[in-house]
Amino acid sequence: MSSPPASLARVHHVEAVPFFPQEKYQCGPAALATLLSASGLDVAPESLTHQVYVPDRKGSFQVEMLAAARAHGRIPYLIEPQLRVLLAEVEADHPVLVLQNLGLSWYQVWHYAVVAGYDLNREKLVLRSGKQRQRSTPLGVFENTWRRSHYWGFVALRPGELPALADERNYFLALVDFDRVNPAAAVEKGYRAGLRRWPGSRVLGFGLANLLYEKGDRQGSLGAFRKLIEIAPDYAPAYNNLAQLLAELGEFDEAIAMAERAVALGGPLAASYRETLTSVRQQKPQ
Repeated sequence: MSSPPASLARVHHVEAVPFFPQEKYQCGPAALATLLSASGLDVAPESLTHQVYVPDRKGSFQVEMLAAARAHGRIPYLIEPQLRVLLAEVEADHPVLVLQNLGLSWYQVWHYAVVAGYDLNREKLVLRSGKQRQRSTPLGVFENTWRRSHYWGFVALRPGELPALADERNYFLALVDFDRVNPAAAVEKGYRAGLRRWPGSRVLGFGLANLLYEKGDRQGSLGAFRKLIEIAPDYAPAYNNLAQLLAELGEFDEAIAMAERAVALGGPLAASYRETLTSVRQQKPQ
């Protein structure tokens, strides 16, 4: 068993994590309802069955579980595949939905559960699992069953909430997927929370600036792009998109200067930057 970090509280239980007894083959909807309800939603397993349960396979699959969380306005963030990360999320009051294989190498029994607490003094985890509200499982046993799913697990974040231990790129990718099915206002909360954690992030800054543009906030987008090129003066995509926005606003001289800067920086999208420069020059009134 891997050693938990010494800074971790020895005992912690997430308050008010509900419990939905899992019917046969229905552990996916029950576990997801537990997670979403703990995040503040009023969700029952029955309302999730059609979204995540595949009758022909008598089970639920990871991609459907993540998609259903997004459809309910939560950002599913896949945690790093380590026990210490799982424990840190629980300590931060983020219950973790995990996939386990409770069977043997030759007889697989896949099962979803929600980790709702731990006691390091007793080396136990507390799970909402099956028909047990408080399933106490030895850490070593849990880690063995979790390993068989390659340590797959996720937390369900409210927009504006961050994981306890997050990777900038993975958080950005989670937001990109969340953006596809959720309103811009919710996605914006996610970007702004990420930028508070990683104020120098190029991808989050670029994502926010583009999001503001797409929702029609030209001045907000302009400010976000200007801030981004201050933080990352060698980030060509920001200059290119800023040039296009400035041209739309009629600021052609500055737009040309920004487009020229993007061309000078070059990179994999250099041809696109040259097209932007040509377009902006043609738009400028003679």
